Amino acid sequence: MFSVNLNCKLLPFKKFATDSTASLPFLYKDELIFNPTSSECCKNQFFINFCSTVDVGSPELKSGTATSAPKKKKISKKLAKESSYTISYLINTCGLSPEKAISASEKVHFETPEKPNSVIALLKKHGFSKTHIANLVRRRPVLLLSNPEKTLLPKLEFFKSIGVSKVHLGGTISRDPTLLTRSLENQIIPNYNYLKSVLLTDEKVAAAVKRTSWVFLEDPEKNLAPNITVLKELNVPQSCIILLLTHFPEAILQKSDEFRASVSKVVEMGFNPLRSTFVLALHAVSGKGNKMIWARCYETYSKLGWSKDDIYMAFRKHPNCMILSEKKISRTMDFLVNKMGWDCRMIASCPTVLFFNLENRIMPRCSTVQFLFSRELIKKDVKLSTVLLPREKYFLEKFVTKYEKQVPKLYDFYEGKIGIEEL
Repeated sequence: MFSVNLNCKLLPFKKFATDSTASLPFLYKDELIFNPTSSECCKNQFFINFCSTVDVGSPELKSGTATSAPKKKKISKKLAKESSYTISYLINTCGLSPEKAISASEKVHFETPEKPNSVIALLKKHGFSKTHIANLVRRRPVLLLSNPEKTLLPKLEFFKSIGVSKVHLGGTISRDPTLLTRSLENQIIPNYNYLKSVLLTDEKVAAAVKRTSWVFLEDPEKNLAPNITVLKELNVPQSCIILLLTHFPEAILQKSDEFRASVSKVVEMGFNPLRSTFVLALHAVSGKGNKMIWARCYETYSKLGWSKDDIYMAFRKHPNCMILSEKKISRTMDFLVNKMGWDCRMIASCPTVLFFNLENRIMPRCSTVQFLFSRELIKKDVKLSTVLLPREKYFLEKFVTKYEKQVPKLYDFYEGKIGIEEL
């Protein structure tokens, strides 16, 4: 790295642009640092238009005004030119921010756009959006130097052949472009064959890879196969194993010792391995993220009046109630308990209602039923499940059309077209 003590006017950083020959000096504290490939330049708020003043090998750098830091390699003109062009391309063509572009340029260099252009053209042809391409390049910039026809195309066509549509292909791969760096013959296809033997259909395999790319990146014999054996030893039905691997593959891809611990915990909680709630509960207690959410849900329900028994009862009935957001739980419980007057423990016995949309389902139905209460057209001991669980057709038959003679505008009220005062 070279430092140059020169008096230059600093220009605020508004736009980052460069051409194929410009150097990229930048401000670092009180010195000009010439290091176009360093991510440190992104931490500063100023770039200096210094291209015509200082370059590698210029008189300034050769004179006494420039000092060479010990143990630092001199930046060649070729490297500076490649870095400058690469950064410009990553920003203007790939959509990366200046900071991400400079970071990516440390891993890939090119002087001409032929190869990266051909890679980007291939990705666009297969449904990758600008955002997908930016994410892919940011995570794996070296893919821009891949052979698009020999290296990338066969893999893209393979994933399309098993049912990963154009709509999902870009999102799936851009989240983890490592998929495109693995061998098709030695890893991707063998993993596919194993997954197909478990999931039975390409549709299920495609659903699993859309959830997490790790089903194709990790050797199945390492964790997946042993974890499936654990489930089979408990007589978990094949349909439940398929459910877990298709929709929650991250749970069954845990390290074997962690997976066994999660299974033991679910068994201790009283879940029946023969039912689908067993694998749903297994997902809810698996991984650091879900464990933290489970603990927050437990705390939220406790604050809202549920006992430990209430919480475990709700969890056994609907395991996903322990991975809801605190906001969702609090808003729904507040309306049902404080506005409608239902006992909070009644909700614990029917946790499914916590998953319904508050504005579109819970409030219209409950407001309609509450109005019928006030007119004494129905008894107040109506069950929460009777109000919120039935399909729309059956709810309307039981609580709306049945009372249209007594309340002609009840349907309009239910639809939110008129207020209660107009009834």
